[in-house]
Amino acid sequence: MSRVLIVGAGIAGDTLAVLLDRQGWHVTVAELAPTLREGGQTVDLRGGSREVLARLGILQEALNNLVTQRGMAWVDESGRPLAMMPVDAFGGEGFVSKEELLRTDLARVLHAAAGARIEYRFGETVDALDDGEAGVKVTFRSGTVETFDLVVGADGMHSRVRALRFGPEDRFLVGLGVANAWYTLREQAETPPVDGWFLVHNAPGGLLVAARPGHPGTQEINVSFRTTEQLPDRRDRAAQLALLTRTFRDVGWRAHELIARATDAPDFALDTLDQIHVPRWHNGRVVLLGDSAWCASPLSGLGTALALIGAETLADALGAATTMTARSLSAALTDFERRMRPRSDGASKLLPGRVSMYLPRTRFGIHASAFLMRAVQWPITANMLMRLMADRGHAGSDQHSRRLGLS
Repeated sequence: MSRVLIVGAGIAGDTLAVLLDRQGWHVTVAELAPTLREGGQTVDLRGGSREVLARLGILQEALNNLVTQRGMAWVDESGRPLAMMPVDAFGGEGFVSKEELLRTDLARVLHAAAGARIEYRFGETVDALDDGEAGVKVTFRSGTVETFDLVVGADGMHSRVRALRFGPEDRFLVGLGVANAWYTLREQAETPPVDGWFLVHNAPGGLLVAARPGHPGTQEINVSFRTTEQLPDRRDRAAQLALLTRTFRDVGWRAHELIARATDAPDFALDTLDQIHVPRWHNGRVVLLGDSAWCASPLSGLGTALALIGAETLADALGAATTMTARSLSAALTDFERRMRPRSDGASKLLPGRVSMYLPRTRFGIHASAFLMRAVQWPITANMLMRLMADRGHAGSDQHSRRLGLS
């Protein structure tokens, strides 16, 4: 039985763990967080995502956790809609779909599917990766040293595995000039309802505040702004909140309420929206997966789909290898890249003007963007947009296997 270490118990890491366990691998998963990570916004189950979950046997469980969605609406300072895109826009292929669930719930469903043989080590990560004749000698942060046939870095955009094996983050990071905060707001008696709508308010200067449905009694909050400055340390919540308060002090709609409520949010996170481009995803017996390898940024709308499909593709490539010699493993990892590159490259090609549409700088730009959101739903423009989205990885399930070379 071959031994694999997966660093990161996120969507990609847990999906791969389940698939490799079923193939007969001895699977160890190291996760820096003390427990399964919570937080994040909703993720949809269209196309390839749905097929992977069906293969895992957990599609129905995921569907049991759907969040009520009516669509997306852009509103002005008083909450009046400037544009609306219901869930049935583009034949159900718009920005928001009927079948979405919180990332937290998808992670929980995936983790519950893990077999009893999978060993999880929470509060653990790697400090060194050294090649040896028997495999990769891994030095864990706890001081333990073990050898594995394969190490998978599925530890996100700020990957520890990538830094140790492939080089510093700035070598692979492409900044989009956008910072973003996500967190959950627990509704109070005076909290304005969202009624199933993903409500977005843009303000001049490239500022955005948004609220969307979450679990009953909660709303998922998104705060974005343009910046090229370094953000406060991720562990300094006070400095992060002070930055948001200063940046959004003159913004209307619900901005003051939403940012004030970030103080007590258990899952508050602030980071830049960037892309990761790594020229080669594997080095010896170490391979990158998910955002560690190809982060397309949340603006692509494909992060979870790429994580699920990438894990499936890697598992299938490894399953096709008859032995775990260095040569056969290299061939399997090369095959994984060949299959997955077209999908990740397509997703990284954001729609033209995507950042400007998301965060217009001027009042004119805000109204122009709202007009565009209405205009793209006209039949003639909708067909053009659907073709453009397909070129960037938003392909339906009928194209899933062909894109990945699995059929």
